[in-house]
Amino acid sequence: MLPMGIQTKTGQTSQFTAQHLMPAVLLMLFCLAVSLASNEMQSMLRYERDAILQGEIWRLLTGHLVHLGWGHLGLNIAGLLLVALWGSKYLSPLYWLSALIFSALGIGLVLLWLRTDIFWYVGLSGVLHSLLVLVILRWRQMGHHNLGAVIISLIVFKIAWEQWVGPLPGSTGFVGGAIIVDAHLYGAISGLLFFLLMNYKNRFI
Repeated sequence: MLPMGIQTKTGQTSQFTAQHLMPAVLLMLFCLAVSLASNEMQSMLRYERDAILQGEIWRLLTGHLVHLGWGHLGLNIAGLLLVALWGSKYLSPLYWLSALIFSALGIGLVLLWLRTDIFWYVGLSGVLHSLLVLVILRWRQMGHHNLGAVIISLIVFKIAWEQWVGPLPGSTGFVGGAIIVDAHLYGAISGLLFFLLMNYKNRFI
């Protein structure tokens, strides 16, 4: 596959190859494998508040791999592909993995702490909001200020709408169940925090 380059503000060309998509492809395969698993296996993996409090802490991570159905999975895979195509070349595989774990744990722990009324949760959308925010911030860091500002504004508008009005029209029916919009908010905040932490860390290395 021929690499594709995008010119940055500094005049450097960031090369994009299929290798940049590997973390996203692996994540998609994990989600697909979980969707093909039995209902019993999916129940063992999804976020369940009571089970986590009893020590089944893996659910904080694996709950994001479980989906309500094929429509839910398809929507999140499409979102993951979009994020990967937009920003994977700015994120190393280790950066991707660290961001995924940080955001998944962050969303799960905040749900556990603040949303005591949510007994179970599934889906990758919260993590996708985290990755999208992270990618856009990296865009701006690389010199793409105008486009980054526009997309950040759209993300802020979407999250504000969900917090004050509710899920976007039609989204609940397409997904096949209730949408926990707070997971999107917690995901976006996790992406911002991860970006700030990495920048702070790099100043002293």
